[in-house]
Amino acid sequence: MSTTTQPKLRLEHVTQQFPLRGTKEKFTAIDDISIDLAAGEFLVLVGPSGCGKSTLLDLLGGLEKATAGDIFIDGEPVSGPGLDRGIVFQQYALLPWRTARHNIEFGLEAKGLPKAERRERAEHYLELVGLQGFGDRYPHELSGGMKQRVAIARSLAFDPEVLLMDEPFAALDAQTRESLQDELLRIWKATGKTILFITHGIDEAIYLGQRVAVLTSRPGRVKTTVDIDIDRSGEDIRSTEEFRKYRHRIWTLLHGEVERAQVIEKEAAHV
Repeated sequence: MSTTTQPKLRLEHVTQQFPLRGTKEKFTAIDDISIDLAAGEFLVLVGPSGCGKSTLLDLLGGLEKATAGDIFIDGEPVSGPGLDRGIVFQQYALLPWRTARHNIEFGLEAKGLPKAERRERAEHYLELVGLQGFGDRYPHELSGGMKQRVAIARSLAFDPEVLLMDEPFAALDAQTRESLQDELLRIWKATGKTILFITHGIDEAIYLGQRVAVLTSRPGRVKTTVDIDIDRSGEDIRSTEEFRKYRHRIWTLLHGEVERAQVIEKEAAHV
């Protein structure tokens, strides 16, 4: 008798619409999105600007309720924010009056962990993200890359089932971005977390993802999902022929969507 493994994260026919102010019409941000993530999988969503990537993350985080469709974690419906999901945003979202260590402890306080255990766990995750010795620094004393490491550590510390990441490296310079991509892969392998990562960067999507889901321009739908099978042990993976083939394939899938998105934006500007 065959058994099917329940996905860690499941999106079933998820649609999100918003009312257009001053009219009876509705604006569809994302339409009929269905995705399954297995436990421990690293899936990247890539799409043109305005395709609803961040709207989707709001739904996954429980910050909004979908117009139609359902989202499940371990078979349980997502009905609001919860500690089963950790979210890392583009803009760090650290509390400026808290040190790096106390930012990491924030979610642990919500879980009711004793002070000594919170401190021990915060130190563990500071070390995991390469910031041992920086626990007493405040956000304004840290570089952009270090702030994002703290944000990642904070999201991992309360041990969420799924880590949701919304273009977390977009505001960083190219060298820091590539360094943190390597760090994230190392952390993912060390923790075995299920990660859904949103980006508009094709290279970043290929470098990080086991699968890359390509979204259409607005309304966002899953155009196709590409399995990524590359050897990440080499020195310069992005320069390999294998990597270039994936880049060309995903660029081709996205190219028409980007052009269509630009046309939609121009039309909207003239309404």
